[in-house]
Amino acid sequence: MANINKEILNLALPSIVSNITVPLLGLVDLTIVGHIGNENYIGAIAIGAMIFNIMYWILGFLRMGTSGMTSQAYGKTAWDESLRVLFRALTIGISMGFTFVLGQRFLELLMLKAMNTPESSIDFVRAYFRIAIYGAPAMLGLYGLTGWFIGMQNTKIPMMIAILQNIINILASLCFVFFMGWKIEGVATGTLVAQWSGFILALYFVKSGIKNGQLIPLEDHVSATWTLFSSTLKHIESWKKFFVVNRDIFFRTLCLVAVNMFFTSAGGKQGAMMLSVNTLLMTMFTLFSYFMDGFAYAGEALSGKYYGANDKVGFSKMKRQLFKFGVLMVVLFTFIYVVGGVDILRLLTDEQRVIAAASPYLIWVYLIPLAGVAAFVYDGIFIGITETKGMLVTSVIAMLFFFVFYFIAEPYWGNNALWIAFLMFLALRGLFQYFWAKQYIIHS
Repeated sequence: MANINKEILNLALPSIVSNITVPLLGLVDLTIVGHIGNENYIGAIAIGAMIFNIMYWILGFLRMGTSGMTSQAYGKTAWDESLRVLFRALTIGISMGFTFVLGQRFLELLMLKAMNTPESSIDFVRAYFRIAIYGAPAMLGLYGLTGWFIGMQNTKIPMMIAILQNIINILASLCFVFFMGWKIEGVATGTLVAQWSGFILALYFVKSGIKNGQLIPLEDHVSATWTLFSSTLKHIESWKKFFVVNRDIFFRTLCLVAVNMFFTSAGGKQGAMMLSVNTLLMTMFTLFSYFMDGFAYAGEALSGKYYGANDKVGFSKMKRQLFKFGVLMVVLFTFIYVVGGVDILRLLTDEQRVIAAASPYLIWVYLIPLAGVAAFVYDGIFIGITETKGMLVTSVIAMLFFFVFYFIAEPYWGNNALWIAFLMFLALRGLFQYFWAKQYIIHS
């Protein structure tokens, strides 16, 4: 058990650090434009960042599908196949990125309308978008690379890349904005430089890792890389599996996007105050998710490894230990939210009216860890063993419960109904995944 716990923590902790650094990219941009002197810049950065967050979140299957298939190849010590998975992910990710670049004008019009962009911010959002869109191939390629590193049981490299990206973004954005006077164009260019830097660094780590036997313990793969790449294109059945796995994850992600976007929209329909309340309270779910995603990534890597090695005993032990860590996170975060929930709100805002309006809804925040823990753990396990059909089916059913409950209860309970529906969605995903695992996954 001690070895499994060590494996889990070695994978989870760097992933948690990586997750925490992700919002810093957007925070740096907001901080810089906040000192330019035009409130429209702040709104433009917020909308521009949201546009790309939605685009990239929907395509998160490039990371998850790659992680699951790579970890299984790792468990089988099938090094050729692990590289083929990487090549497939890079081929699809980079191709989709350049497709976005080519179709940028259509995407721009679509996203500006979808985000209800204020007239005063449109030109600034366009300026940001038309530069940052050229980072799409790098970002989507990096998704595949990150998934591959996780599958190869290495989350330290993605952590280092995330930290270096933030450093580069800060330095580049400050230089472009304050020394070259590019304003919002400087912020977008700084982000673009950071994205491509992260992608190139990841490729360097792959090359050096293969050469030195740190990731692939066979040096002759360096000389055979081109042959492997050529053969990858001919493996039709592997491509079919890759697309099926990623298709399921894609539609499952759409379910999560639908619930989250509706949650925001439903809060907005209740007025600016309730929108602010829900946004602030949702940050506590986001914080919990940063930590639980770390353990989910560990689940992806380890469940795929044990599944690929056909080690059913190791798989069962790993699953039990993952849930024990999940219970610890539930206890920790529930305690933090119960004891310090109001203090967290005060850190996020000094508007006393908003804090007072949010306080009655803190009861639902207290339940977030308990409601959400199983879904995070099972997501990691399901991705690792590529049981993506189960992820999709359970997410669709939970989403239907969310909408049905909300529309029935909202006339009576208002914003409370929205929060109860969201907690139901989290809890039911985990519950349905448990029953799916009992039915279709041996030793679950």
